[in-house]
Amino acid sequence: MREIEVPKEVVVVEGKSDTQRLNQIFGSAIKTIETNGSAIDSAIIKRIKDADERFGVIVFTDPDYPGERIRRIIRAEVPSVKEAFLSQEAANSHRKKDSLGIEHASAEAIQTALKKVTQMSFQAELKPIPMSELVALGLAGSDQAKLLRQKLADHFNLGHVNAKQLQKQMAKYQVTREEVIQVLEGGKANDQELK
Repeated sequence: MREIEVPKEVVVVEGKSDTQRLNQIFGSAIKTIETNGSAIDSAIIKRIKDADERFGVIVFTDPDYPGERIRRIIRAEVPSVKEAFLSQEAANSHRKKDSLGIEHASAEAIQTALKKVTQMSFQAELKPIPMSELVALGLAGSDQAKLLRQKLADHFNLGHVNAKQLQKQMAKYQVTREEVIQVLEGGKANDQELK
């Protein structure tokens, strides 16, 4: 059995069930901070800032609106944090009453997400790719748009995005038009899904 690599950074999650899931996978060596929902107070922000200075921080929240709100608040206060994302499919328990959550994801999906982190660029944001180009590339207004956007979001680790969010995320993380075209044209591992 191969040894699981525990992130050296502190992982910021939403609640106890997320911490419990990470402990199941990585053991007690993993360090977490729980935001206890999207009402993040100044004490939590201070803990995140201190952890970022000492160990680095990975923000790992659910792929839904409250999770994205938590990310925005933390990024505004601590721009140097790294981020890990799960797709909505990976975080879905497939039970009617459950919401999307890290606690529902497989160990493999969580390990992959925590290895493939992104960090906001400290250079000026790129000028967003115009919406007309996103339409021309099939990323908006086409039957395949949702699949193509998810392919890009997964490749560049941008989280779940609609066309406007994709446009903003790519600018924020310095993803160029050329890189987008390269991903869309080359290495289409899921060609069958896109047809």
